[in-house]
Amino acid sequence: MSGRLVHVGSAVVDYVYRIDALPAPGMEKTASSFAQVAGGGFNMMAAASRTGMQVVFGGQLGSGPNGDFLRAAFAAEGIATLTPPSPLMDSGNCVAMISSDAERTFVSWPGAESVLSLDMMAPVAVAPGDWVFTSGYTLSYPKSRDALTDWIEALPADIPFVFDPTPVISDIPRPILSRVLARTTWLSCNTTEAVEIAGPGDVEDLAARLLADHCPQGAGVVIRSGPKGCHIRLANGSARTIAGFKVNAVDTNGAGDAHIGAFVSALSRGTPPFEAARYANAAAAISVTRHGGSSAPSDHEIQTFLSHAADPLGAGRTQKAKHNSWKA
Repeated sequence: MSGRLVHVGSAVVDYVYRIDALPAPGMEKTASSFAQVAGGGFNMMAAASRTGMQVVFGGQLGSGPNGDFLRAAFAAEGIATLTPPSPLMDSGNCVAMISSDAERTFVSWPGAESVLSLDMMAPVAVAPGDWVFTSGYTLSYPKSRDALTDWIEALPADIPFVFDPTPVISDIPRPILSRVLARTTWLSCNTTEAVEIAGPGDVEDLAARLLADHCPQGAGVVIRSGPKGCHIRLANGSARTIAGFKVNAVDTNGAGDAHIGAFVSALSRGTPPFEAARYANAAAAISVTRHGGSSAPSDHEIQTFLSHAADPLGAGRTQKAKHNSWKA
């Protein structure tokens, strides 16, 4: 039986506007739709939960309307919060503008999720079989990164730690990033983030350098390439590019979260890594056919999708990655 996912990232409220295209500087657009949804780390947690993993949240929520909204969303997904709410501030928010080409543009405002201390995290205890996850967003916040990095380094050696550097990787001080990568068991990133860590190169070289030079305790590295799938390299030197699935994307917001959540959930059940990567590719493909960041599918939906899809594992030979049209 798999353990829990202990998520020590951050969750915010997303205000999602659908527009035909971004407005020019100084101009205005009228959205075709608007939605208020749970976002940030919630998307990855929902993906893991919907695919059968027990999930708990070890970050901090606020004590205002945004925090209340997130607590209700967590409860609906069966996700328990281990820490008390901040008595000083509300949870943050993010404005997400989704254009007609399914791409997304974000403007965020941090709140309670941006402040962590070791005392605040005292209730967050891990047990054998648990998996721990955090993202670059929480490490980018000056009032959370030091305590969180100390906490990650103190994890028991047998606890797998999964890290997603996210698009804000350049906002993470290099010493903090290096310490976190040194404790990382599984790194999941897109090509841009991989280059930011390891320097330029093709996807095979990047994956090899990420493991050899930056993740000495790593079991493997996943480099996501949107609709092209992902490249995965294991510590034993085996590597494979797992092809993606062709779908009609309407909203790429949360695709990477769906991929990581499904991948960790599959690994926790003992699924072999290359198989887990194919499972995660399917989860991301389904998610982009739906509106909203927390659009991750259930295990049943993924299995049904895979049963009707061509098997890319048979053609999963290593190949060079090209520019992706949607970033997972």
